[in-house]
Amino acid sequence: MIFTPTPSQTVGPFLSIGLPWAGGPLAAAPDTPGAIRISGMIRDGAGAPVPDHVLETWQADADGRFADLLGFGGASTLAGFRGFARCCAEDGDGSYEIVTVKPGPVAGVRPGSMQAPHIDVSVMARGMLDRCVTRIYFADEEQANASDPLLATVPRERWATLLAHAAPGGYVFDIHLQGPSETVFFAI
Repeated sequence: MIFTPTPSQTVGPFLSIGLPWAGGPLAAAPDTPGAIRISGMIRDGAGAPVPDHVLETWQADADGRFADLLGFGGASTLAGFRGFARCCAEDGDGSYEIVTVKPGPVAGVRPGSMQAPHIDVSVMARGMLDRCVTRIYFADEEQANASDPLLATVPRERWATLLAHAAPGGYVFDIHLQGPSETVFFAI
């Protein structure tokens, strides 16, 4: 006996229940000195926009310091810098935008090593059982990128998928979840 396939089932994302908040896309206030916008599109394997997604970012400030919300040492002194942003869309057009500051280099895991300015990114969307984790590096940081220990593990021909490019008021960074232009994702 041959049975017909059953329809596929997706998970969530049920984004409107508790995830978004008014200041979510603001890692820094828009009037913060040096504030920039990072915007882009999240696309599926066919290149179509993903209308229902969550994008979260975590980063250091321009001095390479993180927002220290728990009282540990070395905290950012940039007023209003949270270092974390979350964009959510259930019926969007696949686009996102965060307001932040361009991060500075941060210490690497190995003593004496430095990581290039970057922003850590997690992406979740309908049908994805696990988040995808990547980084935003900056195309105008060529020297720092060349010595970044994590970027050095990525084949050079794939670097373009990790580079944000300057645009008026900030940078543009598109994320491709699958396909020939797939963004490099990291297993953590």
